Amino acid sequence: MPVEIDNKIYYRTAEVCREVGISRNTFFRWIREGVIQDVANVDRRGWRLFTEEDLARIKGEVNKIRPNAKIAIL
Repeated sequence: MPVEIDNKIYYRTAEVCREVGISRNTFFRWIREGVIQDVANVDRRGWRLFTEEDLARIKGEVNKIRPNAKIAIL
C-alpha cells in the first residue's frame, strides 16, 4: 500500500514490482546492471521510496522491445 509523506505518494519496492510485473530479483539485478537507476529517496529504515515518475520510468523499461541477440540474422 502506498504511503503518503508530506502530501506526496510513495511506493515501496514490493509495490513497484507488483505494479510493473517483475520479480524483486529482476528489479535488483536491473539496478546492479544499470538497466534502471536507483531511486533518490529512502525512508529512515533505508527502504526505497518510489514516486509516480519513478514508477512510470520503470514501467517504460519493462515494456521495451529489443531484438533477440541469440538469433542470427540471415
